[in-house]
Amino acid sequence: MNGRGLGCGCLGCGGGTLLVLALLGGLAWFMVIQPARNFLAGLSQPAQTQTQPQTGAQSSGGTAPGAAANAPLTRAEVQRFVRVRREVRNALGSSFTGVQQVWTDIQNGQSPNVLQMMAVLRNAGSSVGAARQAQAAALAKEGMSPERYAQVRAAVNRALGLPTVDFAQAAQALQNGQLPDLSSTVQAGGGPDRALVEPFRRELSATAAAGLLGL
Repeated sequence: MNGRGLGCGCLGCGGGTLLVLALLGGLAWFMVIQPARNFLAGLSQPAQTQTQPQTGAQSSGGTAPGAAANAPLTRAEVQRFVRVRREVRNALGSSFTGVQQVWTDIQNGQSPNVLQMMAVLRNAGSSVGAARQAQAAALAKEGMSPERYAQVRAAVNRALGLPTVDFAQAAQALQNGQLPDLSSTVQAGGGPDRALVEPFRRELSATAAAGLLGL
C-alpha cells in the first residue's frame, strides 16, 4: 500500500505544514501585530485642538519646548504634570481599569508577558487616541512641551520609586518584528525631587499606570 503516511492530508505533508504556518501567521497578525498598530496609530494622533498657554505659565516656572534634559524639576512643573495626567486619566475612561491591574502586578515585582501587554493594548486601543488628544490639549494649556513632560514623568517616577516599563515602546518593537523587552525595574525612590512630589503622591500614584501607555 502506498498510503500518504500518518498526518499527511490531501495537500501532502508539505502542504499541510504551509497551511498551519499560514494560519499561525494570520493569528499573529490579528492577535498581535494589528492591535499594536492600532494602538500606535491612536497614540501618534496629532492634536486637533490647540490652546494658548496660560499667561503665567512661563513666568511661574514653566519650561520652554527646548528645555534641557537635565534641567532641575520645579514644584510648578510637578503641579502642571499632575493636571495633565489627570486629563489623560479621565480620557482613558473604563479602559484604565485593565491598565491599572497590570500596573499593580508590575509594582509587586511581576514582569508582564506579551499576552498581558496585548490585552492592555486591545482594551486601550479605542480610548488611547482620545487620551492623546487630551494630553496634547492639556500640555498646550499648561505651556509644557511633550519632551519636558516626558522628562518630568521620569523624574516623578524616580522620586516615587515607580517601575520603569513602557508598552508603547514594546508595541513599536512588535510592529518592527522584534521581540519586546518587558522587563521592569522597581526603583528605590527618594532623591532630591522627593520633597517636590510628596504632596501629590496619592494622585500621582493613582494615575501612574497611564505611563504604561506612554502617556
